Parts: sequence; structure tokens; C-alpha cells
Amino acid sequence: MKEITNYELRIANLKVLFQCSLILCVLCAYAGNSFAQIEADNLIEKINRGNTEQKRDALLEIRNLRNESASRIAVPALKDSSEIVRASAAFSVIYLSKNEAVQNLLPLLQDKSTLVRRETAYALGKVGASQAINPLLQILQKDKVLEVRNAAVVALGEIGDAVAVAELTKILQRKLQTKEEFSRRSAARSIGQIAQIIQTNEVEILTPESFLPDQFKSVGKPNYLKLIETFPTFRAAINVLIQTLQNSKETDDVKRETAFALGAIGDQSAVPILQANLNNQDYYLAEIAKESLRKISFNLNQKDGINILPDGIK
Repeated sequence: MKEITNYELRIANLKVLFQCSLILCVLCAYAGNSFAQIEADNLIEKINRGNTEQKRDALLEIRNLRNESASRIAVPALKDSSEIVRASAAFSVIYLSKNEAVQNLLPLLQDKSTLVRRETAYALGKVGASQAINPLLQILQKDKVLEVRNAAVVALGEIGDAVAVAELTKILQRKLQTKEEFSRRSAARSIGQIAQIIQTNEVEILTPESFLPDQFKSVGKPNYLKLIETFPTFRAAINVLIQTLQNSKETDDVKRETAFALGAIGDQSAVPILQANLNNQDYYLAEIAKESLRKISFNLNQKDGINILPDGIK
């Protein structure tokens, strides 16, 4: 009988170990797929036959999964008899493809429930599809409920299309009313967001809360366009934003958002009013005015080599 050497024995053991590992990997993959299917089946069961709380729990879990397959499970809940389930489902389908998400969400803008219409408008902003702009503008113009209109204002800023700027500007032109403070600050913010998205092609954008020096320095400076030349609607917006920032009756929050928007647009006409607010007693407004001037200065340096920053500001 041929004697088996230690080397041959080690080779044989390695082959057995490899075969066992391969079988284990296959079993784990199968088990993983089976587990995923079981989880999907459980979510489908809750959506179709659960009570209201079970459906909401399932929708939250689907939203947290943040993928298209999971979002598709939530689609039937958009037609649930419970308004709170329909409202919850709106944010659970936002990870579908943009076209599919918009097609499923748009009918809910006409829902009888204020809650559903509001959440649907916010959800459409997260989807970020241009197909939603005109329906949201219709909501902004015609919906009788202020909080639904406010949701449309926010959503239009997140989508980032200049088509919305004219309607957003009209909000700032209206007579001041306490109940519309959120509308005004959101309109100013959205105008700024639209300007940023157009110029950077990025949906992840700076806002007044993240617009202070430390954060600004870590963000790549965008390649500014002459927005008022490319999109004339911003010309009227700039004039209204300047008037808003000059208005002593405006709240601090509205002024901060306005200064932010002027910097995002990046036009030289905003320089005097921003410089006038560099020493404002509202620290946050002063800092936002400073960062807006930095942006405009960067823009002018790109085009004409002009620096409009006061001494001591780099």
C-alpha cells in the first residue's frame, strides 16, 4: 500500500476544508435570501392585513430600508382607508425610481385629508423630480390650507427648478402677516436652494444652519453662473429679497434666509445690503451676510477679478 505523506494529507485536508466552506457559503446565501424573503412577506402581510399601528410600523421599517424593492411594498398603503396610513406611506415610497414615485404620489395631492396632502407635498420634494413642479405650483396657488401650501414651498426648493422662483417671490411680496412667517422664510430659503442646485448640480446643499464659516470652508466652492442672465426670473427675486432684508418689520429668521438666498444667487447687486448687515446685532444674520459676500466675491473674482469683501474678511 502506498504511504500517504504529510504533504498529501495536508492537501487532502485543505480540499475538504474548501469544499465545506463553499457549501457553507451557499447555505448562508440561501438562508440570507430566505430570511430577506420572509421579512418581505411579513411586511406585505402587515401592509395588507394589519391594523393601523402594524401598518405604520411596517411603513417605518420600509422607509428605513431606503431601497426601491422595499418602497414598492408600500405602494398599496397609499390607498389605505386610514389617512394616517396614507400619510405615512408617502415617505415610504420615495426610494422608487423618480418617475414611479411621482406617478404614485401625485394623486394624493388631491386627497381629502390635509395631513395626506401635506405629507405628500413634502415627500415629492424628497423625490426631487421635475414632473412634480407644476402640481406643486397648483397646490401653492389653490390649496385652501396654509400648512399644505407651506409644504409645497419647501418641496419646490428641494426640487431646485427655476420655474418655481416667480411664485415663491410672490409670497415675499405679500403684506406681512404673522401667520405667514413660515411661508416667507421658506420661500426665501427655497429661492436660495434653487439657485444652489442650478449652479452646483447638487441636491445636498448649504442652508443657513450650515452656512457658517467652519462648514463653509469644507465645502467646494461652486462654479457660479450669471443666474440673472441665464434665468431672468432671478432678477425680480433679487429686488424683492433686497427689499425684504431692508424691512425692519421682518423677523430675524426671514432675514437670515433672505441673506442666504442673496448669497446663493451670487449677484453683485446684493453687495450693499449684505455689507450693511455685517455688524447686525443678530449674530447669525451677520455671519450669513459675511458668507454670502464671500460667495459673491468668489463669483466676481471668477468673472472680473473684483473683490468686494471688506478689510479683514477673507
